[in-house]
Amino acid sequence: MFVYHAKLTGCRTEVLSKHKHNEPLPETVLRVKALESLLVEKGLVDPAALDELIDTYETRIGPRNGAKVVARAWVDPAYRDRLLSDASAAIAEFGFTGRQGEDMVVVENTPQVHNMVVCTLCSCYPWPVLGLPPVWYKSAPYRARVVAEPRAVLAEFGYTLADDVEIRVWDSTAEVRYLVLPMRPAGTQDLDEELLAELVTRDAMIGTGLPRSPRA
Repeated sequence: MFVYHAKLTGCRTEVLSKHKHNEPLPETVLRVKALESLLVEKGLVDPAALDELIDTYETRIGPRNGAKVVARAWVDPAYRDRLLSDASAAIAEFGFTGRQGEDMVVVENTPQVHNMVVCTLCSCYPWPVLGLPPVWYKSAPYRARVVAEPRAVLAEFGYTLADDVEIRVWDSTAEVRYLVLPMRPAGTQDLDEELLAELVTRDAMIGTGLPRSPRA
């Protein structure tokens, strides 16, 4: 079973080309680089400041913030309940707030339900908890195909679901952004919160992957 959720007026999914979801977007990259060069040349952007911003979201924030949120939910049932009922407030308890993360919704994976996140119209993404979006998340093929054929997309990520597992695809918007709460891996009952956070992957919080195994 497959369910698609979109929380915006007039949302429309465009069925685009069915290339691989991880194909690069050279034209887009070239345009960004050209724009960056122009802004630097005109003195409107400081390259050092830009590098600092990118480094902050790619390495110092990245998905580490989201991993801390997930790990806390795995070990603290009361926090998990707050996270599912008011994600923005629960995430703010860690101090993870700001642009692109003002209105958060957390959806929980279970043995019966698997959640995936997409932004069909552009690339809305929860920066405060996941950092910068991966290239494939912003690509037109992923945005179209995850809605039309989510099981096939999951298979390309190396993840196969049983036929009786319901898939729910959540469409992020300018108003709300989603984070997947993956299931806690088996064999982690003796791990503390810090070690559990190390198992949480970015893809698991988007719904295109799983947490790492403790054996890995």
